[in-house]
Amino acid sequence: MQLAQRLQSLQSNVFADMDQAKAKARALGKEIIDLSLGSSDLPVSEQVLSAIRESLSDATTHGYLLFHGTQAFRQAAADWYSKKFGISVNPETEVLLLIGSQEGTAHLPLAVLNPGDFALLQDPGYPSHAGGVYLAGGQIYPMPLLAENSFLPVFEDIPVSVLEQAKLMVLSYPHNPTSAIAPLSFFQEAVAFCRQHNLVLVHDFPYADLVFGEGTTTVNPQSLAPSIFQADLDKELSIEFFSLSKSYNMGGFRVGYAIGNAELIQALRQVKAVIDFNQYRGILNGAIAALTIPQEHVKQTVAIFQQRRDTLIQALHRLGWQVPTPLATMYVWAKLPAPWTSNSIGFCTQLAAQTGVAVAPGVGFGKAGEGYVRFALVRGPEVLEKAVERMAGFLRSGSNE
Repeated sequence: MQLAQRLQSLQSNVFADMDQAKAKARALGKEIIDLSLGSSDLPVSEQVLSAIRESLSDATTHGYLLFHGTQAFRQAAADWYSKKFGISVNPETEVLLLIGSQEGTAHLPLAVLNPGDFALLQDPGYPSHAGGVYLAGGQIYPMPLLAENSFLPVFEDIPVSVLEQAKLMVLSYPHNPTSAIAPLSFFQEAVAFCRQHNLVLVHDFPYADLVFGEGTTTVNPQSLAPSIFQADLDKELSIEFFSLSKSYNMGGFRVGYAIGNAELIQALRQVKAVIDFNQYRGILNGAIAALTIPQEHVKQTVAIFQQRRDTLIQALHRLGWQVPTPLATMYVWAKLPAPWTSNSIGFCTQLAAQTGVAVAPGVGFGKAGEGYVRFALVRGPEVLEKAVERMAGFLRSGSNE
């Protein structure tokens, strides 16, 4: 059987690779402590679950859900953005429900790129960003994110020959996997750059709430996690994706949405219309509850991840592994010690096989991620301490076979 050539670009996936490594460790009898996948272990708010439960017995929620049936959700999303960022949003033309924000980042390139066009992507970056470009027949120019540049791309380094063929730039801050944050001034620079070169600017924003510190939950232009629309005030060229997976611990419910330029929203809607309908209306009722109830549950979630961050960082420091303390996200991005500095896959597979501790190899997020690993803070402090205890002997052995 001869399959499509586009599949050649989709053969490697960091999550699939680690899933295989975990399966091998289980076969060896290891108890797995899985810190490789950013799937929250925290509970969904009871108010959200109650809204979904009440919907189950309502037969009117059981049918297909088309665009106009999502109006209540789109209004809730628009109100959430307006309250959090001081941005005016039209729920009819500037909001689109998604089956997780990954649907948006994967499908938007189909609406923006012609075969051969370039997309400017962060390296390292989230895998679906590249996957969508490959499916659209586009080319990728990786923008390296380096520690010496605070994990921000340097736009001046992008070749003119690439910019002449580029149609799209994708950013994501707070950033997965590096946990970096970007100031509003950076987004203003990005908007100006994209305007100059006629680029669509995509901002993937699932960690909008998961920022540790002050000044992030009010309308504040100096917020550590600004929206792209605090820089692109007229929604001239940008689209932003938000997911309920992180802030509301609803990863399995697959609810996200796009907000942005009306033309881009309409284009993405056209692609979506030929691929799927929408989620079950009862799930949307739960999502509406999440966005509209008092946000104490979100604050509790952030506090828990901050506690876990501190526990893991302190434990790693006791081992002599000097890892910077992240200011955001649910991850710790750690530069590997010798002799693993250029073999993140080997480190992760051997660590899983010998200790049962699973973390994500940095190179799985892009070439510039080599030499790092990502810890997901998806277990409690006691389990994180246990994971580091298991790692201690492995690190002391210095094995890199």
